[in-house]
Amino acid sequence: MSKKRSAGSRAIAKAGSEYRAGDYDSAVATLAAATVDETDYLELAYLLGLCYARLKRYDEALLYLEQVVTQGEGDARALQCRLMLAYVYAVTGRLKLAEYELTKLMESSLETPQVYSALGHTTWKQGRIDEGLGWYSKALELDPENPTALNGYGYLLACAGKDLDKAVACCRKALNRDPGNPVYADSLGWVYFKLGRLQEAGSYLHAAAKVLNDNDEWLEHIAAFEKAVPAR
Repeated sequence: MSKKRSAGSRAIAKAGSEYRAGDYDSAVATLAAATVDETDYLELAYLLGLCYARLKRYDEALLYLEQVVTQGEGDARALQCRLMLAYVYAVTGRLKLAEYELTKLMESSLETPQVYSALGHTTWKQGRIDEGLGWYSKALELDPENPTALNGYGYLLACAGKDLDKAVACCRKALNRDPGNPVYADSLGWVYFKLGRLQEAGSYLHAAAKVLNDNDEWLEHIAAFEKAVPAR
């Protein structure tokens, strides 16, 4: 038994290194071949859930993430898996479940810019834009330089047609902190579009297009832009 446990622990350590290196397929293969006992199972489930989420194999991710959340009793792994659960639910359109998981994180005293920003996004996607702005504002109170919160707050201001000068400042600051992020470029382009600064809007929206060309939200933005500036 001790040899199996040792071999399982080594496999988990190897998979953990592969996960941190971004080699999620190898980590899954390592874990699939591992033999672990009950004391190591939650660690295996934890890593498999994270890997499958990164690989966008969401049904498999949910299977393992939910096990860790249910059995982990609020430890650090369970909290991370609950946050990943919220992400998976959000990207698969199960927004009320995502909001539930994020609320449970706050009940566990995990009140971070990441959690607040995720709540901002989730409530906005459910049509509660003012509530979304409130959550992003809370995130910025904790970390005024947080690019996710800056971008989300600026973008929601633009969607609501509120304080567009502030929206520009927030989105530009987010993009300056992460210049290669196409989502931030799209947000800044959309704010400029709302301001009627079409030349600047086109520059950022088309830059985002190189990566976001199959994203529904970007397609709506570029369609509105092209309607406002028809081809000559």
